[in-house]
Amino acid sequence: MIEYPAEVAHPQLNADSITFEQPLNERMRTFLRLEFLYRQATFHAGDSTDFGARAAVGSLLEILTIVGRGDVRADVLKELDRHAELLSQYRRTPGVDAERLKELMERIDSLRTELNSAGKQFMASLRENEFLSTIKHRSVIPGGTCTFDLPDYGYWLHTPQRERTAQLVEWLNQLKPLCDAVAEVLWLTREASEPTKCVAAGGLYQHTLAKTEPFNLVRVLLTAKAGLFPEISAGQHRFTVRFAQWRGVDERPRQVSEDVEFLLTLC
Repeated sequence: MIEYPAEVAHPQLNADSITFEQPLNERMRTFLRLEFLYRQATFHAGDSTDFGARAAVGSLLEILTIVGRGDVRADVLKELDRHAELLSQYRRTPGVDAERLKELMERIDSLRTELNSAGKQFMASLRENEFLSTIKHRSVIPGGTCTFDLPDYGYWLHTPQRERTAQLVEWLNQLKPLCDAVAEVLWLTREASEPTKCVAAGGLYQHTLAKTEPFNLVRVLLTAKAGLFPEISAGQHRFTVRFAQWRGVDERPRQVSEDVEFLLTLC
């Protein structure tokens, strides 16, 4: 059996741990993608190079594509309401940190107010921006945003960094109410459950989900020292985790045959 040494018995608390997540529904899948893209966009927005600005714009355009596919704003508001209701049930529970609970409730209320104030058309100016629309249209072509394809984009990329960053921040701020709310929903979802120690017999773990407990997310926590990663497949009522051995970029991963100990969180 592959086990954790004592110092990494709880991967959540160790810098060398890796968390792998698998959404169990389309709403959670969308939220995770938005979280990833928004973090990527804000990270690159402060990059001093034109390639950093390109990466930020690319992430921004992907966010616009995802949000344009459905009413993500309404989905986020529903999730904020659901978490607010769950938290309110703890008000009379003995031993609960009342001050911390109050902070969480106020945070949810603030995010809900900001998102409602943004309105249903909060992305209208971004969608109607001809500069961004042209870049988005050319982005489907490999290398389609080269300077000879989009000379105006090339010019913008060579404007002073201060100007580029200010423009990126202005664009991203229009998405901030939504993306901040998504981040909060995901944080509340992840923090609502504690990890449990599990064993994948022969590298395989299967779990049947109770119909009375509507889980949204599966989290598998491993120490990086194990040299393993999980392949998670999930349906509405069941999920399977297969552990594979990392063998470098030039070899196919190998499914392990020994028992694997890991931490599992059902959120």
